[in-house]
Amino acid sequence: MKYVFYVVGILILTLGISFTIQSDLGTSPFDALLVGLSINVGLTVGSWEIIIALILICCNSLLKRQRPEVLGLLTAFVTGFGIDMWLFLLHNLITPELWYSQVVCFTIGLVFIGLGTATYLHTNFAPIPVDRLTLIIQELTKTNIFLARTFIYLVFLMLAMISNGPIGVGTLLNVCLGGIILNYFMPLTSKVIDRILTHSSTPNYDKDKNHSI
Repeated sequence: MKYVFYVVGILILTLGISFTIQSDLGTSPFDALLVGLSINVGLTVGSWEIIIALILICCNSLLKRQRPEVLGLLTAFVTGFGIDMWLFLLHNLITPELWYSQVVCFTIGLVFIGLGTATYLHTNFAPIPVDRLTLIIQELTKTNIFLARTFIYLVFLMLAMISNGPIGVGTLLNVCLGGIILNYFMPLTSKVIDRILTHSSTPNYDKDKNHSI
């Protein structure tokens, strides 16, 4: 059941990323970097997700002074595939042109990103390297997820500007609200997922007793 939540979380996350890209208001700094590299260098957005993830895995290994979490590359592959899949499906279905439809599209994406990230992170199975970096910085600096996330966003914002990624008002909102939304969803998803996992793992003693009779 834990792996089901893992996959569902990744799918919700990548759907949210695709919504923010389609909104044309600006994506998160990390996604802006991916889109900028895709447009100016080549390859798909999902492909750059995998390449950057490999770099981050090495950085995380150095910060934690432990062996690289190669399993995180699996999550990067799933995430990269999810982004490319949703962008392909949404390309002709969702093309907001009016400002209020762009805002709605972006808002949906921002909420989905926070919900999806909180869901799959709680499974504690191969986090996306950038999210692992968030947790590492939180641990090293002894701060909360909001501050750690905001710091990482600022670093990637500078990189996205260099790569001419889609930076806009949505990027600023991602930097200001991304950590808050994730911090909001973490305890909620923790409570729900823990309850479901506990319920699914509890033996049905009444059924076993009836069966033995």
